[in-house]
Amino acid sequence: MSEKNYDPRMHTAEHILNQTMVRFYNCGRAFSSHVEKKKSKCDYRISHALSQDEVEKIEKAVNEVINQELDVTEEFALKADAIKFLDLSKLPPDAPDTIRVVRVGDYDACACIGPHVANTREIGRFRIISTDFNNGVVRIRFKLESDK
Repeated sequence: MSEKNYDPRMHTAEHILNQTMVRFYNCGRAFSSHVEKKKSKCDYRISHALSQDEVEKIEKAVNEVINQELDVTEEFALKADAIKFLDLSKLPPDAPDTIRVVRVGDYDACACIGPHVANTREIGRFRIISTDFNNGVVRIRFKLESDK
């Protein structure tokens, strides 16, 4: 992942959404994303458009993880060790031998250089604002509401 000016709340929510999509659809993490403070989007390769029921289940699952008030931690691992528990396919070829691994409790682990919250309680409510499906790609647009 290239260095970007991500909002820590939104970026951590993206990690949770990615892991939720992996668990629900075995589709891998988003292959394309645009993370902004006000709203963000992630693209996933799955075989069908999401039904309203699926959208609601994804949104509910992400919010359940957020509401667990999980600690978000970082550790450093050698690429040779990290490849045993992480998908490192997005790492640039010139990535160092030691990489930063960000964990959202026991729910998600990802190689990442971006900023994150210290605990999921800081995120607020996750809301999917729209989805669409084109050529085998589902795009999920989402925002955070800080009404907690």
